[in-house]
Amino acid sequence: MRKFMDKDFLLKNKTAKKLYHGIAEKTPIIDYHCHLNPREIAEDKHYSSITEVWLGGDHYKWRIMRGFGVDERYITGDATDKEKFMKWAEVMPYCVGNPLYHWTHLELRRYFGINDLLCPENAERIWEKCNELLKKPEFGARGLIRRSNVELIGTTDDPCDDLAYHEIIEKDESFDVRVVPSYRPERALNIWRPEFCGYIKKLSAVVGYEINTYSELVRALDERLDFFVARGCKSADHSLNMVKFCEPDEACADAVFRAKLEGRKLTAEQIDVFYSTLFVHLAKRYYEHKLVMQLHIAVLRDNNTAAFEKLGVDMGFDTMSDVSVVEPVISLLDMLEREDKLPKTVLYSLNPAHNEALMALATCFNGHGIAGKIQIGSAWWLNDHIDGMEKHMKACASMTLFSKFIGMLTDSRSFLSYTRHEYFRRIVCSIIGTWAENGEAPNDMELLGRMVRDICYTNTKEYFFG
Repeated sequence: MRKFMDKDFLLKNKTAKKLYHGIAEKTPIIDYHCHLNPREIAEDKHYSSITEVWLGGDHYKWRIMRGFGVDERYITGDATDKEKFMKWAEVMPYCVGNPLYHWTHLELRRYFGINDLLCPENAERIWEKCNELLKKPEFGARGLIRRSNVELIGTTDDPCDDLAYHEIIEKDESFDVRVVPSYRPERALNIWRPEFCGYIKKLSAVVGYEINTYSELVRALDERLDFFVARGCKSADHSLNMVKFCEPDEACADAVFRAKLEGRKLTAEQIDVFYSTLFVHLAKRYYEHKLVMQLHIAVLRDNNTAAFEKLGVDMGFDTMSDVSVVEPVISLLDMLEREDKLPKTVLYSLNPAHNEALMALATCFNGHGIAGKIQIGSAWWLNDHIDGMEKHMKACASMTLFSKFIGMLTDSRSFLSYTRHEYFRRIVCSIIGTWAENGEAPNDMELLGRMVRDICYTNTKEYFFG
């Protein structure tokens, strides 16, 4: 029986071990999509406890704790940091089979040098050791990034953001990791949301003029996009609960926008026209700026109404949609392709049942001299576990060019989440190594090694920054 999570963890054969230890393990990370707070990087934040840096904002852990029956007070409530950590330690032994069991112990090992299996019996000692290390200068936000061998971070930023912290980071010569903003304008698109009108007022204050018409909204968003691009932005990001697209109609979009500002109720058809018209306009601007457009789809958010009303958004009550997304995504991409304005696009679906259909769809819109122009992003959110990653990557290999796949991202708010890249890379090497050892791929280490490095690093660098 193998030792739990030894140095060859997840590496199923000799070729996989050579590929990982010889190449993937040492390759820098380009984290092109995450939710890290740039202020914490700019200020090199130091954390008061392991709970703050580890459990705060981690929906994965929150969902599992609720499933174990932990009271909300110890999850997002007013319990002390130590009490919350102790509750997580109680849950941990019951997580075998869940990726959190692996991630938790990878994080404890890689950042804190702790090889013990977290449980109630050793929780006090682990709590004290982690907190003692977090007091050291090298355990601030920047130190954790450096320790992870990160070369570049792409944050996720609202058009109203002044990007002041990105500017601080850019000018600080003592920190050599590049941190770039990504443009995420969904609050200006989600016209059905009750907070939409308040957001438009906020955007008006940022641009310095009233936004009372659709054309003024477009002008404001375009100006903010130009501002982002001038500060290194290489990507735009959208989260689409439901993908519904129709032919753009600016006159109709203007009427819908005015109706919303006047407090009138909108029909589903009006919402679709406004959304489609504005989205297509933005996508064309992304093309003009040579930005990558990332679309996260098939998410049903805030499903527990009572929890939403009590706790708010992004608290771990989201799930996957089972509605077909293929036809509307085709409609969107085809609109843009007809005008030769389709940007590089990464599609992520929270529902893995969509993966093969989206991969087949991607092949319909590739070309223009760009390798892998339409990408199906890495197994996302509820799917970034061993089975999810393996199924995703094998489908990618079967239906597209796996050798041009842009690899892993953290999509996380935690500075300790970079071990997920290790997890991903071990799985990549295991898949490719198994093909070689089974005679399904040539036993050519130069070829296989280049493939591993490209998937883990080079493809991402060229796709976003080439």
